[in-house]
Parts: sequence; C-alpha cells; structure tokens
Amino acid sequence: MEFTVRKFDLLQELTLIQGVVERKTTIPILANVLVRAEGGELRIAATDLEIGLKSVCVSKTTVPGTVTLPAKRLYEIVRALPDKEIKFKRGEANWVTMTCGSSRFRIAGLPQEDFPALPEPKSIVCRIPPDVLAKLITRTIFAISTEDSKYTLSGALLLLKPGSITMVATDGHRLAHIEKSEALEDVTEEIRVLIPKKAMSELVRMISESVDAERIGFARDDNHLFFDMGKRLLISRMLTGQFPNYEAVLPRGNDQVVTVNREEITAAVRRVAILSDERSRTVKLILTNGSMEITASHSDLGEAHETLEVEYDKEDLQVGFNYQYLLDFFTTADEPDINFEFKDSESAAQLRTQPPSDYNYRYVVMPMRI
Repeated sequence: MEFTVRKFDLLQELTLIQGVVERKTTIPILANVLVRAEGGELRIAATDLEIGLKSVCVSKTTVPGTVTLPAKRLYEIVRALPDKEIKFKRGEANWVTMTCGSSRFRIAGLPQEDFPALPEPKSIVCRIPPDVLAKLITRTIFAISTEDSKYTLSGALLLLKPGSITMVATDGHRLAHIEKSEALEDVTEEIRVLIPKKAMSELVRMISESVDAERIGFARDDNHLFFDMGKRLLISRMLTGQFPNYEAVLPRGNDQVVTVNREEITAAVRRVAILSDERSRTVKLILTNGSMEITASHSDLGEAHETLEVEYDKEDLQVGFNYQYLLDFFTTADEPDINFEFKDSESAAQLRTQPPSDYNYRYVVMPMRI
C-alpha cells in the first residue's frame, strides 16, 4: 500500500472523525481509523459501534491497499506536519511510514480484518436541507436527558411529514419543540425516528464543515440511520422504544402572556442566579402590573432582585424555575424577544420566540415549588 495525500485534505477528514472515535475503549481497534487507498481516492472510516463516519478525500494511489491506524496519534501527527503532501507506505506487519518534507514517522497499525463492518444505506428516504436540520438540532439538543436510565429520552424525535419537518426533545422536566414547513420530496407518509444525542452533535459538526452540500440524503434500515452528504456519510444506531406523547404535554389555555427582550432577561437571570441555591438553581419570577421581578435567595449568602418593565395587566403571578433551563433556551434562540405564556404558578409554562418566523419554536418548562 502506497499513496500520497495533501495535508489539508487529510486533516479536514481526520478532524471530523475525532468526535466519532472511541477514546476510552476496551476494544483497541475502535481507537483506530480504517484507511483505504484506491484510484484517486482515500476512503476513511471510524466507529464506536454506536455511530460511524465514512469520508473520502483526494489522493494519488501508487499501490492500492487498506490499513487501520491509531486515530488520535495520526491526527496529531498530520496536524503538526508542514503544509505539504504526505506520503504513506505500508511495510510488514501493518507498520506504516509517513514522509512529509524532512519529517518521517513510523507508526503501528492493526489488522484491517478486526475493524467492524459498517452498513451501507439501501435507498434514500428523502433529502433534507442542511441548514434546516442543523437548526432543528441546535434548538432541541440541550433538552435531551443525560440520565442513562431514561433510554428513550437520550435522543430526539425526528418527525418527517410530506409538508413539514419537526424535532422534539425532553428530559421529563422540560421539552423543546421546533417545526418548519418544508416540502420533502419522496415523503408520502409520516416517518418517526429517534436520533441519539451523540449522532446529533456529530451531524451539526459535519454540516458546518460540508458547506458545499445542498441536501442531506436521509435513509434508514431496521437498526440504523444514515445521513449522506456526498463525500461524507454518518451512520447512527437508531434508538428503539416509545418516545413520550409530547402533544399531550404542550400547554393549552396559557392565556397570561408577557413579552420580554431576550438579551435583557438573559443578563438579568445570569446576575440573579449568582445568589440562587446551588442544588435547586431556583429563580422566582414575580409578575405584577407593568413589571417582572426576578429574584433568587440563598440561606447563607443573601438574595438578589432584578426588575424589568413589561406590558402586563393580568392578575399577579409568582412562579419558580430552574434558571439553567431558562438560560438554555434564551442562549439557543436568536430572535429579539421571548413570549412567556402562563396558566398559573403550578402549571407548565410555554416560551416562544418572537417575532414569529419560518420555524415554529416553543419550549415547555415545568415550574418549581417556591
């Protein structure tokens, strides 16, 4: 096996693959990338058995062949090399020599036969605009549960319909829901899949690096989800189980509405949260005629108060929230204003971004006892 590749081309793919490779693994081959040189292409693959990534970059192949190399070390070496072509040559027993200018490295690989086989998509279900999918992910991923016991909540629900695309995530205390009207060709009936959180994170990274991808080809089989961006393919194990009936959670009758400037309330909550209780992270919102007071108190440290002028003329209301849940939503949104929609101090509140846009974005958060 012998091939030559430009540093920039190889580094771009190795950078993306770092997020997929399993670092703390008891299976040594999972810490390696599979490298296959053939014709004018270098094919690279990595997997942690939950998600996998296949990518392609341009190379000059002298002798075709395949080898697996330690992903982290290979990335560090390529990153440190001068901006020139790198020549790879495999010797005996999977040892590979890398030459670039005056630099020369010799690194040990592992047998390619040990590398897990990655599935291939059979047929594309539909094609999704990359910017739409990235926005759906970034606006829901923070609400995914981090508890291992909540298996079906460890990912987000992707809902594809003939005229719309929706993503929903919840951890049982809050729920993020975003929907966009989108003409999805080839989607003739509702498709529901659960995407793991790690796959969502890697998808966003891939989309940011794949600026030339006009559409993402989405496919699935009985166990896997596939996201095809041309020269890159992300493969994810599909979460199984029943996602909660989120529509039953969406509030109805929340008629006490107040609009606040997003940047102002973000800054106010951050300041007040300094004196909130470390365990409960509670901040209290007190709505009275024309004002919203944000308060927090700590039994040992003291208390903090902020007051914002708002248009509000309904009955007085006091409600407590985990301040981190509020900040997650405030900092993910980019619209100028936020609508708070309340029913009472004990029912779930609904937050929406304002003004309305192509994306119907809502956030449901349960109040805390105060």
